[in-house]
Amino acid sequence: MAAPWRILTLSPLGKDLVSGLLAPVGDAVDLDFPAARDRDALLAALPDAEIVIGDYTGLLALDAEAVAAAPRLAFVQMPSVGTDSLDVEALTAAGVPVANTAGANARAVAEWAVGAAFALCRQLAWGDRGVRAGGWPQRELIARGTREIHAQRVGIVGYGAIGAEAARLFGALGCAVSYWSRRRRPEAAATYRELDDLLAASDILVLAVPLTTETTGLLDGRLDLLPENALLVNVARGGVVSDAAVLAALESGRLAGAALDVFEREPPAVDHPLRSREDVLLSPHAAGATGQSQLNIVSAVRDNVIAAVQGHDVTNVVNGLSSQVTRR
Repeated sequence: MAAPWRILTLSPLGKDLVSGLLAPVGDAVDLDFPAARDRDALLAALPDAEIVIGDYTGLLALDAEAVAAAPRLAFVQMPSVGTDSLDVEALTAAGVPVANTAGANARAVAEWAVGAAFALCRQLAWGDRGVRAGGWPQRELIARGTREIHAQRVGIVGYGAIGAEAARLFGALGCAVSYWSRRRRPEAAATYRELDDLLAASDILVLAVPLTTETTGLLDGRLDLLPENALLVNVARGGVVSDAAVLAALESGRLAGAALDVFEREPPAVDHPLRSREDVLLSPHAAGATGQSQLNIVSAVRDNVIAAVQGHDVTNVVNGLSSQVTRR
């Protein structure tokens, strides 16, 4: 009988939850967790790990040093869509397939993007603050510039599962929707534009592209291509456009408002200037945090880890390696 697979869970998921998820293959796996949520405990736990469930918080990152400390590692499963807490190049060089949970929270994030766009268009957060403070800023709210969302041209940067769902929802509201991605999508329910053209034709710009070496700083130096008083909705990653670039665009008036679920550094400093701006809607990286999306994510993690243990193909491999997990 083969020895149980050693599975190391880095995400702050409870032991009972992980054990319950993997109950169907309970005898075939040994579960391990770092002794503490710090770097030393991570490195100490890696030498025996064969499958790693990654840390969506990024605290226990699998960088090149961590990958080198895990000679038996055969598969990494992220309980998220993003893989920026991993050194994917190092894992690929080591022959380790990496999978995410693509699509699991697409509807949740897309709905947040639409809701945030509504909030910016109608100044909902600003109006709420004014009424709570004892005022009745009806005229002032209108003077700040309110608009109907169906009349806005929406540009979406990135056309994965989230971008595609956002395009569908904005289109259903009557918006003219365009998109840019690193490859054209013949099936897209939106018009393809080159990136600079997309910005120039977007009253609402939605960022939904993964953070990679190619997309880091992608929008820095480009926000001035937007029409005056455009709106920005970022459900991608903070590094796709720097906080400084967003601030500069707000201060210049190029952006009339921004809805940010993500930041370059999370959480941003308490005195970060974005925190004090009334034209910014702030969210603690929670666009995908619905009960349904969390259920989708843990189900995807369960199914892939069980598939790996049982010798079946895994899904959503993002680094071009085989979907058949081979034990070392």
